[in-house]
Amino acid sequence: MIESARYVKVVEWSAEDNCYVGSSPGLFFGGCHGPDEQQVFVELCQIVEEAIGLYHQEGRPLPPPTSGRDFANRLVEVG
Repeated sequence: MIESARYVKVVEWSAEDNCYVGSSPGLFFGGCHGPDEQQVFVELCQIVEEAIGLYHQEGRPLPPPTSGRDFANRLVEVG
């Protein structure tokens, strides 16, 4: 498994921004945005890889993984 697979990647529509917004909670703040959902996801995956690379380059430990925690089903239960 590649390291980036250990982190949840979320792309959602933002009515406030009128575009799709991508983020990786737990790994970094902010993210990316754009009008095309698939393109935002591709860009988000690249940003996650770059963020992991920066952690390694700076000798910092990676944050705890966020994947495998069943976030999607827990969000459904909240709604």
